[in-house]
Amino acid sequence: QVQLGESGGGLVQAGGSLRLSCAASGRTFSSYAMGWFRQAPGKERELVASISRSGVSTSYANSVKGRFTISRNNAKNTMYLQMNSLKPEDTAVYYCNTNPPTPGSWGQGTQVTVSS
Repeated sequence: QVQLGESGGGLVQAGGSLRLSCAASGRTFSSYAMGWFRQAPGKERELVASISRSGVSTSYANSVKGRFTISRNNAKNTMYLQMNSLKPEDTAVYYCNTNPPTPGSWGQGTQVTVSS
């Protein structure tokens, strides 16, 4: 199964931007549709953005549509999430995984905190 590691989180003011990265190793990264997920305190983990194996097709949760952009570079085994116009409600731990998720591939996640 694919091993995944997230990076790029941090503390940012409302209206700011962050770019998250997901580095993959193990089985062929390009074989998997991928997704970015997030979990806020006291809430269930949710899918915020997904991307097809080739990267041609993407989809977004309504809450982030128009602000977040998912992309991938299969040659580098890496996926990205560009987050613009961040809001306090975007505060969460962000995870990458295959879509649908592979249970054993959850990483530590990266914390994103947006201050008002």
